[in-house]
Amino acid sequence: MSSSFKSPADTAKIVDGIAELKEKSSLGNLIILSFLAGAYIAFGGMLAEVVTGGMAAAGFPPGLTKLFFGAVFPVGLMLVIIAGSELFTGNVMYMTVGLLSGKSTFYGLSRNWIFSWVFNFVGAIFVAYVFGYLTGILTTEPYMTNALTIAQTKALGGAHFVASGKSIASLTWDQAFLRGIACNWLVCLAVYLALASDDIIGKIFGIWFPIMAFVAIGFEHSVANMFFIPMGIIFGKVTWYQFIFNNLIPVTIGNIIGGAIFVGVLYWYVYLRDNKLKT
Repeated sequence: MSSSFKSPADTAKIVDGIAELKEKSSLGNLIILSFLAGAYIAFGGMLAEVVTGGMAAAGFPPGLTKLFFGAVFPVGLMLVIIAGSELFTGNVMYMTVGLLSGKSTFYGLSRNWIFSWVFNFVGAIFVAYVFGYLTGILTTEPYMTNALTIAQTKALGGAHFVASGKSIASLTWDQAFLRGIACNWLVCLAVYLALASDDIIGKIFGIWFPIMAFVAIGFEHSVANMFFIPMGIIFGKVTWYQFIFNNLIPVTIGNIIGGAIFVGVLYWYVYLRDNKLKT
């Protein structure tokens, strides 16, 4: 009897094969697909800010607001996986597995990570400025307050600020780092589950649950923050220094650890070392 999904061991082989393809990808394709991935994640972030805009002021419980935010954000990764693009956080897992199995090189890993990270950044900022700011969608209330609160909470480095009449503490460097680890552990598991499915609906469900979970919990995704925090920079409430040093650096390092070690290394060790699949 045929199955509509792959076993974890077979999925690990698919990850390994994709790493080999990424190793051989042309630089032009890598740049274009990385720009698209940043834009897709930004669209998910923008949707989440619009859907939850005004919920806090209307008295919705914080957990429910986070659930709504998390419920719609996964559209970004659905576009990345199903339509095809190069997302830095997923590539952390792919290229780590490829390096360990010999399907990719350290040069290929570095090339992929650097260019996907940089052009994810370009795509995310493009959406933030052109479609978030110039369209006026995130410059009107209650969406602007929501966008600013999110940006400041992430980037002010532990400082307190006032939002909607409440004093709110922003993330410290250590908190951003640890949340980055947990985030990409779940993001790479979402990619893994999507690869395990052989049909679109299965891929959507495989993506939705882990991504909803990381967003609703409050973990930190470097590429998503390339959209969220520049909205605060555009409005003059966050500086580039605060963004890069208080959030982007610790979250990126955490994302690398979460995806490379907790998914890439461990699944390679269990299923791919010595090229023997284990049940």
